[in-house]
Amino acid sequence: MRKNRLWKLGMTAAPAIMAACLLAGCGGDGKESAGEGSGAGNGETSQAESGADADSEAGSGAGESSADAESGAEESSADAGSEAAADNGEASQGGDQLAKILEAGTIVIGTEGTYSPNSYHDESGKLVGFDVEVGEKIAEKLGVEAEFFEAEWDSLFSSMDAGRIDTVINEVEYSDERALKYDFSQPYTYIHGALMVKGDNEEIKTFEDLDGKKAAQNLTSSWGKMAEEYGAELVSVDAVAQTVDLLLAGRADATLNVETAFSDYLKKNPDADVKVVALTEEASSSLVPVKKGNEELLKAINEAIDELRASGELKELSEKYFGMDVTSQE
Repeated sequence: MRKNRLWKLGMTAAPAIMAACLLAGCGGDGKESAGEGSGAGNGETSQAESGADADSEAGSGAGESSADAESGAEESSADAGSEAAADNGEASQGGDQLAKILEAGTIVIGTEGTYSPNSYHDESGKLVGFDVEVGEKIAEKLGVEAEFFEAEWDSLFSSMDAGRIDTVINEVEYSDERALKYDFSQPYTYIHGALMVKGDNEEIKTFEDLDGKKAAQNLTSSWGKMAEEYGAELVSVDAVAQTVDLLLAGRADATLNVETAFSDYLKKNPDADVKVVALTEEASSSLVPVKKGNEELLKAINEAIDELRASGELKELSEKYFGMDVTSQE
């Protein structure tokens, strides 16, 4: 851009000035070329790693910074443009999304809104639940507001990939597959898995008995994968209530989920003809995922969880929604 303007100036100037300009290279030194290349490279890297949607919805202003960098290159110097582009690249990459969240004053959290007692709507229609309040308290510790994005489980992580949300707080567990794309916070819960069947089912008493049976599960959840590992055929569902309906209708033989989800359902539906027949020996943990490369955001979330645990707030939320403390390994 700058080369074109200098060329036009050379064409309208006196021949002697034009000759001098040409001998000097008309600004085509390595410094300016580096400035233009740096600006383009940072823009591409920003979109590939963070996503154009994340910049737009989180209000990061990366596009504006990029435009400012180009304007600076044209109006002042290539050095200024290169420096601005470099700053933009740093803000949009791993170091980090936290800066965008703080600038926007909001952290966008993905959650289902249909998974009681973790994330659901109360009688007034308000979004409530253990994970909802955990998300709100983490946001408070970060000094921002929590904004919730509700969607079915299967689309929550794709929404984070696309940059529409900053994280997912919805009883997310670690898996090797997820670890390829996300980093995880420290655990904030420790909960056992449970196996539920219809009240008169005497064939399934252990997880090993799932072999050859039908299990009502969310197809992409860790519980669904666990049921498959035991040899079960999966029947797709999106909520605990649906799994119970399938058990009662005989369209599924069993279902796996966390003990707290089943406990909450039975508390609200004490006459339901279902029963829990087994618990996992090891506890699973809820974690907060962030896209890889956001070390500062992950550090801030871990510090927030530490503070919530030390203050007893995590324990209070657990007892409020689960009737027990599931936030400690003890």
